[in-house]
Amino acid sequence: MSGVARRTVVAAGGAGLAAAALAACGGSDAEGDTGTGGADGAPEGPLAKIGEIPVGGGKVLAGKGVVITQPKAGEYKAFSSKCTHAGCAVSEVKDGVIVCPCHQSKFDISDGSVKSGPATSPLPPEPIEVKGEEISFG
Repeated sequence: MSGVARRTVVAAGGAGLAAAALAACGGSDAEGDTGTGGADGAPEGPLAKIGEIPVGGGKVLAGKGVVITQPKAGEYKAFSSKCTHAGCAVSEVKDGVIVCPCHQSKFDISDGSVKSGPATSPLPPEPIEVKGEEISFG
C-alpha cells in the first residue's frame, strides 16, 4: 500500500463497522417504541394510557427505560427500569413489586425502594405527568 499503512486502513474499516453495529442496536420494543425523540431529544408522544397501568401493579417500558406503576388508584409513579444491582432491565411488575430477572431483586412499586436484594439501592424515580388519559415524561 502506498502512503497509507495497512494498520490505518484496517483500523478505519473496523471503526466504520463498529459504528454501523451500534446504530443497528437502537431497535424497538414490543410497544412500537423506536427509542427516538423530538428535535430537542425529548421523547415524543405518550408513554402509556392510564388504563394500561393496573392498580397495585405496573408496566415495564423497556424501550423507554422506565417502569410505570399505580400503587393506589389514580396515583402514578415511574422509575428507571435499570436494576441498581447489576444493570439488568427489570422484567415485570407483580404482587406489588418490580422484579429484576437477573438476580431476583425486588423493588416497591410506590417508591422504588428495595424489598429484597441483592440490590441495595432503590430504583431512581423518573419524572412523569398525567394529562387526561395519557402518561408522558414530565
